[in-house]
Amino acid sequence: MSLPALLTQHIARRPQRIALLQHIAEQGSITRAAKAAGVSYKAAWDAIDELNNLASQPLVERSTGGRGGGGARLSVEGERVLRLYQRLQALQAQILEAAEESSDLDLLGRLMLRTSARNQLQGKVSGLRREGRHDCVSLALGGGLEIEALITHDSTARLELTLGAMVVALLKAGWVQLLGDGDDADAGSNCLKATVEHVLADVDGPSEVRLALGNGQTLCAFAEKAWLTRNRIQTGSQVRAQFHPSYVLLGVPV
Repeated sequence: MSLPALLTQHIARRPQRIALLQHIAEQGSITRAAKAAGVSYKAAWDAIDELNNLASQPLVERSTGGRGGGGARLSVEGERVLRLYQRLQALQAQILEAAEESSDLDLLGRLMLRTSARNQLQGKVSGLRREGRHDCVSLALGGGLEIEALITHDSTARLELTLGAMVVALLKAGWVQLLGDGDDADAGSNCLKATVEHVLADVDGPSEVRLALGNGQTLCAFAEKAWLTRNRIQTGSQVRAQFHPSYVLLGVPV
């Protein structure tokens, strides 16, 4: 299966994340790999989550008993991506030689923008239906998970969305609400079951919560300390992640 275009663009413009994959392959540990790459443990996991979500299959897998804590290893797909990157480096050198002037490279940079959205989930369009002034786009994320996005008719046409098209759903962490056992989901909202992977407390505001979905993708959300304490949320807790379809932004390869 070919590597998605958005992931290819991402790794081509973020070589430090490929270096992180290389360190994981060598060290077998997130902690040691992060140190070797010169980034924090949190930054390393954020990078891995983003790469795993953009890829058709996870690039990094957790392993038990890793040296130095945070055991991890590359999947078969992750090893393939490393080999692919070596080929991309050779192609990049050829492109730089072929560019007629520096403005050519500036233009390409503007066409491939980064995004501030913490959550980037790859999915396939599984349904399209009109709802008044908007279109409701159903996205199959894999593993039986599905979400909906609410966008304008013009956006559907501009993105040239059709059934089976691959897209990336963008969702800010602040738009994800966590629900406990006694909380009711809002009608019409997306609601996904998830397992808490990590809670990063912040003395000045809400805690950051990293969630694992059943298909291997991840979500990042924020939650108030009082809510976390009241619901006894910790690593391994089962929660639900809720967000309205209108909060889901869609992107396609250019």
